[in-house]
Amino acid sequence: MKQTALLSIDVQKAFDEPMWGVRNNLDAEDNIAQLLECWRNQALPVIHIQHCSSEENSPLQKSKPGNAFKDIAMPLSGEKIFQKSVNSAFIGTGLEEYLHKNNIESLVIAGLTTDHCVSTSTRMAGNLGFKVFLASDATATFDRTGEDGTYYSADQIHNIHLASLHGEFCQVMKTKNLIKTIL
Repeated sequence: MKQTALLSIDVQKAFDEPMWGVRNNLDAEDNIAQLLECWRNQALPVIHIQHCSSEENSPLQKSKPGNAFKDIAMPLSGEKIFQKSVNSAFIGTGLEEYLHKNNIESLVIAGLTTDHCVSTSTRMAGNLGFKVFLASDATATFDRTGEDGTYYSADQIHNIHLASLHGEFCQVMKTKNLIKTIL
């Protein structure tokens, strides 16, 4: 299991701001914390991804308080942190090189948001040849309105993205089943 890393994506304070809209899966951070605790207890690799937006008004901009990690998912000393400015954890970060250098062949992915950085990073990880597991209840997203004015609930978006990823780019599992399977 030394070859399976936990990838915690964008668990940052900015996602608590009301500007994002209605969110699903309010237990996501508790499940992320559970994964972190299990990985840390087993001395398995934990990697944190931090979104550092280049957009001037983004709450995820490096100079804003929302850029900080949430307390429940705060990196510990020695845990690797990669900062990114795009949706993929692999673009411009050195993550892929780090994983190969450390003989990490499998990833467990959790974080925010399901349809943006989690989905994009999961797709890239799968395409790069990593074995990927996605914790369905350790990720969340927000409602959206399409270009035609159609409203999509956060649950709809979340579930559709998980369905499109499962079996193609990763294996989607609930946290408790993932822990039983991996650990």
